[in-house]
Amino acid sequence: MNWFTRLLSSTLGRKLMMALTGLFLILFLIIHLIGNLQLLKTDGGEAFNIYAKFMTSNPIIKVVSYVNYAAIIIHVIWAILLTRLNSKARGAKGYAVTKNSSAWTSRNMGILGTLILIFLVIHLKGFWYEMHWGGIATSVYEGKEYKDLYAVVDAAYNEVWYVAVYFISMMVLAFHLWHGFASAFQTLGLNHLKYNPIIRFVGRAFAIVVPALFALIPIWMFLR
Repeated sequence: MNWFTRLLSSTLGRKLMMALTGLFLILFLIIHLIGNLQLLKTDGGEAFNIYAKFMTSNPIIKVVSYVNYAAIIIHVIWAILLTRLNSKARGAKGYAVTKNSSAWTSRNMGILGTLILIFLVIHLKGFWYEMHWGGIATSVYEGKEYKDLYAVVDAAYNEVWYVAVYFISMMVLAFHLWHGFASAFQTLGLNHLKYNPIIRFVGRAFAIVVPALFALIPIWMFLR
């Protein structure tokens, strides 16, 4: 285990953990978006409530959820460690490179990540916490009882301040993904001159489309 400990304590090891947890969280975003798109259906929340119950009661999904929570924590901790190491390195070496030499998103991943973390705390408090411990009413579909999580979401998305916070947070997420997607592949050594343009295109398309669809949902529900 000594080699594993040394790897995790090294800059390379931390970057690998950031890449692996980042790619896992990207996969989670896709799954989460598929579920949230159920909110756009005009069925009074039936599809979303059924989906939510499946996601919170299926044993496999529950295990994946715990892995996701762990991935978020590890991603945040490793990001803080890498930011501190990079700051010390810049201070010690006195880099003569100007700020214009690197992309804005690359230089501000720490700030972007912090803003996303703040949003996650607000988001989890409003939905995840309420789902588990809040007094939520129930709805019945085909003789089965479901927590009416749609009503909780609908109430939140009728608050203009929350819709604004959500929209801004998705813009921040887009900037974070703009650099993070391709960077993860590069860290894992999955980049190649032949495929780099494809990876960059897919990464940038993902960074635009996924946050845009997330942001569309509360705006559409608010306007409706």
